[in-house]
Amino acid sequence: MSVLLYRLGRLAYGRPWYFIGGWLTVIAVVLGVLATSPVRLSNDVRIDGTPAQKVIDDLARSLPEASGGQGMLVFEPADGARIDDRRAQAALLAAVDAVYRHDHVIDVRKALAAEAAKGAKSPLLRAQRAVAGAAGGPASGKAPVPLTVQGRAVPGVAVSADGRTALMQFQFDEQTYELPSGTIDSTVAAAERQAARGGLRVLPSASMMEIPEIIGAGEIVGVGVAAVVLLITLGSIAAAGLPLVIALIGVVVGVGGAFTLSTVFEIHSLAAVLALMLGLAVGIDYALFIISRERRLILEHGLDPHEATGRAIGTAGSAVFFAGSTVIIALAGLLVVGITLLSTMAIVAAATIAVAVLLVLTLLPALLGLVKQRICPSRVRRRAQRRSSEEAADAAPRTRTARWGARLVRHRWPALAAAFLVPAVLAVPAADMRMGLPSGASYNTGTAQRQSYELVSDAFGPGYNGPLMIAVDSSVAGRPLSPGTLATIASALRDTDGATSVSLAGMNGSGTTAVLTLVPHSGPNDEATKALVTAVRDRSARIGESTGTVLGITGFTALAIDVSDRLADVLPLYVATVLGLSLIVLLLVFRSLLVPVTATLGFLLTIGATFGLTTAVFQWGRLQSLIGLDATAPVVSLLPIIVTGVLYGLAMDYQMFLVTSMREAHLHGATPSDATVTGFARAGTVVVAAATIMVSVFAGFVFNAQPMIKQAGFALAAGILIDAFVIRMTFIPATMALAGERAWWIPGPLDRLLPDLDVEGDKLAQKIPYPEPSAQAPHLTAQEVDMTG
Repeated sequence: MSVLLYRLGRLAYGRPWYFIGGWLTVIAVVLGVLATSPVRLSNDVRIDGTPAQKVIDDLARSLPEASGGQGMLVFEPADGARIDDRRAQAALLAAVDAVYRHDHVIDVRKALAAEAAKGAKSPLLRAQRAVAGAAGGPASGKAPVPLTVQGRAVPGVAVSADGRTALMQFQFDEQTYELPSGTIDSTVAAAERQAARGGLRVLPSASMMEIPEIIGAGEIVGVGVAAVVLLITLGSIAAAGLPLVIALIGVVVGVGGAFTLSTVFEIHSLAAVLALMLGLAVGIDYALFIISRERRLILEHGLDPHEATGRAIGTAGSAVFFAGSTVIIALAGLLVVGITLLSTMAIVAAATIAVAVLLVLTLLPALLGLVKQRICPSRVRRRAQRRSSEEAADAAPRTRTARWGARLVRHRWPALAAAFLVPAVLAVPAADMRMGLPSGASYNTGTAQRQSYELVSDAFGPGYNGPLMIAVDSSVAGRPLSPGTLATIASALRDTDGATSVSLAGMNGSGTTAVLTLVPHSGPNDEATKALVTAVRDRSARIGESTGTVLGITGFTALAIDVSDRLADVLPLYVATVLGLSLIVLLLVFRSLLVPVTATLGFLLTIGATFGLTTAVFQWGRLQSLIGLDATAPVVSLLPIIVTGVLYGLAMDYQMFLVTSMREAHLHGATPSDATVTGFARAGTVVVAAATIMVSVFAGFVFNAQPMIKQAGFALAAGILIDAFVIRMTFIPATMALAGERAWWIPGPLDRLLPDLDVEGDKLAQKIPYPEPSAQAPHLTAQEVDMTG
């Protein structure tokens, strides 16, 4: 592997425009396809096979008009007037008319007019009256009333008990992510234009969102911080710019390539953001590792840039290849759980990682072939020479990383105890972690989604932010549901603890399927609403048996329960798969039994601390002001399994970079303690810089408006911070120092069975010896070289 990559690196350096031209062609193809194909992303969390999703799928066949995306608009007079004020009411009616007339909005007025023409023969109207009579009024002092004009109710519009707020609920003819781009925004704008005439404020609900903002100010600041870290670490604009170029091209090809397929496959917005975060972070980190190794070869061995690039690709490139493979394996493990949503995320993110690795191994050496000597400018060489002179006069390690490594080796027991206790304490809040899906309450104060949620809660009751849908099907094919049957079901549902009101939302033309709306007394993510869903499901079989029907429940809370349960069921399988595959990879790379075990134990500490911090900040509301948050919410259901996979892969990156340097020193004759210090001195600075960059990139997404993206950014930033600085930079060196020679022990039969991957490039050095040092380059010992230059 190392010899092959060495030759590839030299080829790319010597003929840069062949490789640059190839990648420019790929970029042009991706951008060309994107220019002709609209990007379609989804915010919906869909997991096939769950009870709530099955109800939605069944309704799509039996009652298609009830299966489209839901819309909700709240109207409030800006001057404190009442909705029934003549001017305000006229504006409200005009706004409602504008929404119903808008493209892709189902105009229920037409259907109700057709039913009204049937008079007493209308099964829908008879069923509505029966349900209304049986269910009674809402069990709340905030009981809304229909908006009536000249004695006729306006379909889909309710007015609060105090008459100061109106709520319009309607449906699109497709799921929101399937609508043409701009449909939702133009629907809201149409309502706002008419409402403004009467001084009405229009607030859309959290479901009324277009494609979320993928890149905003926070993300740009994060990349800016990464650029500053690179400049400080590498000491030259040319060297610092290359990792950014590699990362940005990787994102264009990886994420852009995924966008080109969004018209064919459903891609969740979190999948795009995850790929973007990983593409930026690993592209910068992997390129930094290669450039740092090249500069060390120039300064330490006196190699010219061409030879140094080839050897950097042959040695550090091997570590990058296996580090990237570990991340891909961790992501690919999501495929075994059999959930389409997670599989799509895994494929998109893994493909972006693969592109980043290919870029680092092919395009980066080509760009280095253009930069040539400027990768290691004269001031860096002078600084290295000065440091070499200082080291010659003082045997003690002078670089910060070398001093830290030596300190860890001397105080290994206290370091190990601290590195264990810190993440263990941070993990305590994870015991209280609740999972759910984002609602309007998850958004920051000041956003339209949060204001809409709070206004509905105050004016109508929190349950109106997340009504439940009860699908009722006749148990006998072709037999219509009678008004009496629906009345009996509505009465039973209304008597369930936690229910506020029950109403008939719709019925198909044959009368065999009906949909009831059950409004809870509590909010979508409240435990009381979850208890209501459980109670309805427990009673549904008995109710169905007595009425000759089949009941199914869906809606926000039902979906959240099912998603959380399903993900909780598959998480152990996923973790076992990832740990098993990755332990094999680490065993092959390090040829040691202890190193893979300690790496995995450290990761378990990382993941516990990550979930503990995420729970404390987002669910408990601790320290939210420090990151500009003011909304408490449960941990997003998708987060634990996604963060587990991503953090494991990235943690093994740092493990790979750090411990391969230790093993390289050990293979070259250093004692275990000296190998630990030497390897730490060589790779520690790069790991610190890489972790700082990755934390900066991930932290930029904390300021995204989308709660799901916000939590993912925080969890990954916190996880990398803990793993890099507490686990890899403290826990691992301490355990290596304690283990001594046993750290590299492996049974003889197993050692002979395993292939030699030569990640450290030892075979490369044997097959192609180092050339004589260049006269211009300072010759430094391994421990004297600070990888920052």
